[in-house]
Amino acid sequence: MTPAQSDTAAAAVPAAPAAAPGRVGVAVHYLRYSGASVLVMLAGLVSFPLLTRLLDNTQYGILGYYETWLMIGVAVAKLGAQHAILRLYPYGDEAAGLPAFATNLFLLPFALSCAIWATGITVFACLDWFGGHAFSPVLWLAVMMVPLQVFASLVQMMLRAGEHSGLLSATRVSWRWLELVFMVGAVALLERTAVAAYGGRMLAAVLVVAFYVHWVRRNLVFSRQLDWPRTRAAFRYGMPLVLNEIATVLLISIGRLMLKGMTGEFAAVGIFTIGYSLALQVSLLMSAALSESFIPVANRSWESGGAAAVRALKARILLPMTYASIGIAAAIACVGSEAVQAISGADKAASGPVFAWIGALYALYPLLEIGGYGLLLHKRSATVLWLTAGATVVSVLLNLWLIPAHGYMGATWAAVASFAVLGLALYGFCPRELRHRPDGRALLTAMAAATAFVLAVEAGGLSALDSPWARLFAAGGLWLLLYVAPVLLLDPRLPGLVREWKHRR
Repeated sequence: MTPAQSDTAAAAVPAAPAAAPGRVGVAVHYLRYSGASVLVMLAGLVSFPLLTRLLDNTQYGILGYYETWLMIGVAVAKLGAQHAILRLYPYGDEAAGLPAFATNLFLLPFALSCAIWATGITVFACLDWFGGHAFSPVLWLAVMMVPLQVFASLVQMMLRAGEHSGLLSATRVSWRWLELVFMVGAVALLERTAVAAYGGRMLAAVLVVAFYVHWVRRNLVFSRQLDWPRTRAAFRYGMPLVLNEIATVLLISIGRLMLKGMTGEFAAVGIFTIGYSLALQVSLLMSAALSESFIPVANRSWESGGAAAVRALKARILLPMTYASIGIAAAIACVGSEAVQAISGADKAASGPVFAWIGALYALYPLLEIGGYGLLLHKRSATVLWLTAGATVVSVLLNLWLIPAHGYMGATWAAVASFAVLGLALYGFCPRELRHRPDGRALLTAMAAATAFVLAVEAGGLSALDSPWARLFAAGGLWLLLYVAPVLLLDPRLPGLVREWKHRR
């Protein structure tokens, strides 16, 4: 590429909004969060084959089934405070506004959450001890985890809103690797049951929460003045998002609950959960890290530069994300089943198609998620709630239709369709001045290269290779040759982005 071409490529990339004094930009946040996501995902890729080999489908199904109830309990107990923290953080005058903010949007919601949890666990214990219900030990452990998860979530949101991406990334990685050690250790050394796995998970949570308590005592100063109007305003903003979070949990996990209810067996739940769990690792890398770095900067850009600044930020992010999302989705769709067999063994091959479908969806979802981010900038949390609830209803109806005939694959197709509905709805309802679609040239280039890769895999006879690892490596070589190399050659803006980022650093 000539210097003139290089300058043109760099100029074609919209300028990122300037970071506030003393803060880093979205690129650095994204590198930290994505680096942490890679390490967290690596822990998942280590623990996933170990746990799937140590636990049978039934025990893994029990683990996934009660995990759903834990996520719902945590979503309710947080009272929407985590959403209010992120949106209402005192970006304009952090030093002056943080004590009152920490009191009214962190400490007070957590105290109310603990009071609700104490009441709930009292009722729960009475039903267990005097009502003759005999709840599962795994369910008891899930209930005891709720306040630990709530506190950790609120602290993490304070770190995220304050753009402390380094500390948040470090603690998140440490937590996941502690879970790996304690869960696998408990299952391998004590007993191969979901109870042992959950006990190890709780021990890891206790250690991380102890560190977070130490951080809160050292870094947050609380005011003695309770601002009830401000707290009520935060609840009005956050409570619709509580229901939205519950709806999101159900959207993710309704397949597990309905599989158990309609088939009556944990084995089908286990097959579905194993494939879905591996797909969530894709979401962790592709979507979670991006949204964690994008949303605080987008909020700050909205406050300082309005819709134009947010659109410029979206354009900058969506250019490389278009190539990453389409390329990874094509790879997962083609060899996702081989990945499950290679990681978990041939006896877990039934989970392969689950991962291939849902993993490809999660790879593509950031394009709609980033392009359609805007409702929460206008504080239209109720609209987000109704859209998520609508997608959840679609999921329930599809599961009722598909599970009786297709079992866990019916739950898989229902999950893919309902998440696609949600992503398209959020994009469609995004205010026009904030909506931004992927770059047309990037979209066409990525689709053409992905089509060439898929056709080569289908015609290449990879099924003749005996080992799933051999099929994965062969497909990986084709992906680099037929997807990565062409997009780098056909779109000079990508090398230009790398050079510009190095210059800015």
